[in-house]
Amino acid sequence: MPFPPRGAPPALAALLLPLVLPAPALAQAAAAVELSELSVSGAGGAVPRGSATVPSVAEQRAAVNATVGSVAFIDAASIQNRYANTLRDVLKDTPGVFVQNRYGQELRLSIRGSGISRGFHLRGLELLQDGIPVNLADGSGDFYQIDPLSLRSVEVYKGGNALTFGATTLGGAVNFVTPTAYTALAPNILRIDGGAFNTIRESFQVSRISGPVDVLLNGTITNADSYRAHETQRTQNFNANLGYQIAPGVETRFYAGVFLTDQKLPGTLNLADVFNNPTRANPTAITQNQSRQVEAERIANRTSFVLDVGKLDIDSWAIHKSLYHPIFQVIDQDGWTYGISPHWAGTFEIGGFRNDTILGLRAFAGQNAARQFVNIAGNRGTQTLNALQSAANYEAYGENRFWFLRDVALMTGVKLFSSNRTYSNKGGLAASPNVQFANTTYEGVNPKIGLLWQPRPEIQVFGDITRSRDVPDFSDLVQTNTLRTTFVPLQAQRAWTYEAGARGRVDRLSFDVTLYRAEIRDELINFNTASGAAINLPAATFNAPRSRHQGVEAAIGLDIARDLSGIGDTLSVTQIWTHNDFRFVRDPVYGSNRIAGIPQDVLRTVVSYAHPSGFYISPSVDWVPQGAFADHANTLKVPGYALFNLQTGIDFANGVSLFVDARNLTDARYVSDISVLANAAASATAPVAFYPGVGRAVFGGVRASF
Repeated sequence: MPFPPRGAPPALAALLLPLVLPAPALAQAAAAVELSELSVSGAGGAVPRGSATVPSVAEQRAAVNATVGSVAFIDAASIQNRYANTLRDVLKDTPGVFVQNRYGQELRLSIRGSGISRGFHLRGLELLQDGIPVNLADGSGDFYQIDPLSLRSVEVYKGGNALTFGATTLGGAVNFVTPTAYTALAPNILRIDGGAFNTIRESFQVSRISGPVDVLLNGTITNADSYRAHETQRTQNFNANLGYQIAPGVETRFYAGVFLTDQKLPGTLNLADVFNNPTRANPTAITQNQSRQVEAERIANRTSFVLDVGKLDIDSWAIHKSLYHPIFQVIDQDGWTYGISPHWAGTFEIGGFRNDTILGLRAFAGQNAARQFVNIAGNRGTQTLNALQSAANYEAYGENRFWFLRDVALMTGVKLFSSNRTYSNKGGLAASPNVQFANTTYEGVNPKIGLLWQPRPEIQVFGDITRSRDVPDFSDLVQTNTLRTTFVPLQAQRAWTYEAGARGRVDRLSFDVTLYRAEIRDELINFNTASGAAINLPAATFNAPRSRHQGVEAAIGLDIARDLSGIGDTLSVTQIWTHNDFRFVRDPVYGSNRIAGIPQDVLRTVVSYAHPSGFYISPSVDWVPQGAFADHANTLKVPGYALFNLQTGIDFANGVSLFVDARNLTDARYVSDISVLANAAASATAPVAFYPGVGRAVFGGVRASF
C-alpha cells in the first residue's frame, strides 16, 4: 500500500512510516526488489525486527528507496560467502560506484568522479557508520575503520541524494550499518578464512537480548603478507553496541569501536614493472620503510524518540585517531573529531495529501596535531613541521516529498552550511622557521528539486537537480613543495548535477538505471608532483575553472530459469555497467581533455546458480575495455583488462557454511589504480605512478551461525 490507511492513529502512522514509503528497488545489482522483511532467520527462526534506534533491514531498505534519486541498498547477508577484506568486496556490485584496490585495505572509492585524481584516501564522499560520520571534521577520510565482517547493511546515496544525512558533496554518502542484537543474522557467528599470500582471518560476533537491554560484540583479526613485497597487513577491528529501551518508543544506543592497522606500503611502479614484475615493491618504499600505522577509537550515541508524528534521532560522537605514516617524510598526527546531530523524519497529511519531511542539524569539529619529520628508514629524523589543523562545520538541512498525486511526489530540499578551516604552523624549526596562520571559512546554500513517479508498487521513475559543494580538506590546503610546507588557499568545488532514472522489477527482470550530468566549477584536481608533472602549475591540488562529469549507472538482472531441474533451483545473470565521461571544459592548460584517473567504462557480469540444498556457484567477469588516462595531458593511457572469477560454496541447514572465492583465475596483469600525473610526456624517465592489480588468488572459509 502506498501510504498508511486513513484514520490511523498518528503514533501508528509514525511506526509504519518506514514500511509504507515507496520501497521498490534493488537490494543490490544482483538482487530482486523486496517489499517485505527478508527471510533471514536467526536462532530459532526468529525474523530480525529492529528497534527504535536501528530499524529492521526491510525498513532500512524502504527508507533508502523512498529517495527521489539514485541510491542503492546492500544486505550484508549477500557478502557473507566471499572473502570480504576491503570495501571493494562490499561495493563492487553497485552501479555507479568505482572502487579499486591499491594495496592492503587502501583503495580508490569514487562516485560520479568524486576525488577522481586523488592518489590517496578519500575526497568528495562522506562515509558514515550507523548514520554517524567516519570522516574527520575537515572532510578527509580513509577506509580502515570499516570492517566488512561487522556490517548488516550498506546504504549508498549518490550525489545530492545524500541530503538525508546532510551530505551535499559531488559523490554523496555511503552509510555502513552494523547489526544489533535485534537485526543480527544469528546470536552467535564464528568464522575463519584464509588462503593466498599467507592470509588468515578470524572473526566472531555475539549478541544477546535481556528485557530492555540488548548488546552485540564483533571482532575481526586479519594477518596477510599480501600480493606484493613490503605489503604485509595486520589489522584488528572491534565494534560493540549496547541498547536500552528507556520507555515505550524511547531508546538509547551506545556504540564503541577500536581499530588498529599496521600496513606496509609497496609504493607505485612504472608500467614495465606492472606487467613484468608486479609483485615488486618500489625501492624507495623499502629504503624508507614506508607504512601506515593507525590507532583509532570511536564512541557514539543515538537516542531515538518515536513521536505522535515521526521519529527524532539525536546522534553524538567522538573519534580519536593517531597516525604514524612514514612516506616521503614521517607524518605523525594525533587528533579528535566530535559532533552532535538531531534528525527528525515524519509523515503527515496536508489537505488530504501525504507529505514526508526530513529535518536535521549537524555541528561537528575537530583538531589535529600535524607533525612531520625527516624519514630515516621509517623512523623520525629532524622535525620539519609542527602545526595545528582545526576544522568546524555547522549545517542545517531539510527535504520534503509532497505526494500531490497518489503516485507522484514533488521533492524539494536545501542545505545551509558554514565550514571553517584554520591552520597554524608554529614554526621555530630549521626546515620551517616561519610562523604561518591561515583562517578560511566556506559558506553556501545547496538546494535540490525533483519528481518521483511510482506507476506500480514495484517500479519508480525519478528526475532531480541538486547543488553540491566540496570544501577542501587539509590534504588540499596544506601542501609541501621544494621550499617548505605552506597553506594554499583554494576555492570550494561547486556543481549542479542533473539526473534521471528508473528502478524496479517486472516479472523476471530487475533494473536500476540512472543517467547524470554534473557541471562543475573550481573542481579540486590533483596531480603527482614526484613523477612526470609539469612545473608550471601552482600546486599538487588546484582548482580547474570548469569541468563536466557525466555518465550512466546501470544494473540489469534476469532470472533465466526457475526450477531448472524441477527441484527449486535458479539460474540468474546480472550485468553492471558504469560509464564515466569526465572532462575539462575549455581549460587554459588542458582544453577539453579527459580528467585522468578513472576508466571510461567498467563492466561486471555475474552468473549465479543456486540449489535448494544450499549449494551455489557464481562465475563472474570484471571487464575494463579501455584503461584510464594516466595524465591530464592525455599522453599516456594504461591498457584495459578482463578478470575471470569464481565463487562457490554450500550453506548447511545446521548453520555451517563453506565457501571458496577464486579471483583473477587467468593471472592477468593489469593496472588497478593510478597516481595521476599532469603530463607524462614531460617526464625524462618512465613515470612511476601505477598500482599493479592482484594476481591469481584463492581464498576459502568456514562460518558457523547458531
